[in-house]
Amino acid sequence: MDERPTISDLGLNPGKKARLFRILFQHGLCNGTALFLPYDQGLEHGPRDFFANPAAVDPAYITKLAVEAGFNGIVLNIGLAETFYWDFAGEIPLILKLNGKTDIPSDDGASPLTATVADAVRLGADAVGYTLHVGSPAQAADFAQYRRVREEATRFGMPLIAWACPRGSAFEASGGGANSFYAVDYAARVASELGADIVKVKFPHPEKRAGVPARYDDDFSPQQAMAAVVRSANRTLVMVSGGSMAGEEAMLEKARQSFETGATGLIIGRNIWQREHDESLRLIGKLQEIMVKHPTCSIASWERRHGSFGENMIFPS
Repeated sequence: MDERPTISDLGLNPGKKARLFRILFQHGLCNGTALFLPYDQGLEHGPRDFFANPAAVDPAYITKLAVEAGFNGIVLNIGLAETFYWDFAGEIPLILKLNGKTDIPSDDGASPLTATVADAVRLGADAVGYTLHVGSPAQAADFAQYRRVREEATRFGMPLIAWACPRGSAFEASGGGANSFYAVDYAARVASELGADIVKVKFPHPEKRAGVPARYDDDFSPQQAMAAVVRSANRTLVMVSGGSMAGEEAMLEKARQSFETGATGLIIGRNIWQREHDESLRLIGKLQEIMVKHPTCSIASWERRHGSFGENMIFPS
């Protein structure tokens, strides 16, 4: 159907609606899909992620790549946003990451705040990101911190993207791991229940079934699992992460299955900038060839193309 999707029915206040419209319809393919380039790994993982492509250690290289390739947004922590983004302000939307932590030591604690929504407004950002550790021992404090961020984002009219990350021994011991169907499905639902406008999730692996609840202990295909995750997120738009470095065909298949089941977009960092420049552009072009076939944004426009929301999706019952 050749129809421009709308976002009017997502229940957003005017500020959130305007910023989300800029991200989805004035950048990238301008068809309601989104491709974000995250560059917060320097804090989360340290410089080791840049060894595969030494050029990627330079934030200016990353930002130029995002503009050149037609991304819908770039994800930066406060320091890099303040010192590098001003060269590209207005050319590509900024998603300011508001919390994060190092992996020294590697633990299950919550990520402390490193910036505010007011900082995002000052820097001209179009969205903010918050890592929400679902199931961690520090979950109570994390939820309380997230609530304050959500209230501030609503007050400033700033779209809130939740990096919904299953975390903790509970998922590892009896939930199939952090990227099992059960864990990802639960994380998507938590983000929706807690008021995220967009949720970033891992691609689910339904074959990881050790100790999962009975209804997840069945033979689901990856596409069936992804469809269920989109349904669990309800009117929270779903972005699927790229994860660690993988082969090109694996990334393209992940993208195909994500968009075919109703995801809004992809958040892919290492699988882009750990490749050399020209190889990165080739992969981005192939991803965009998939995205152009699946314009999507609001629930109403999705329903007009595919029927009632959730219809024909297979999920645990």
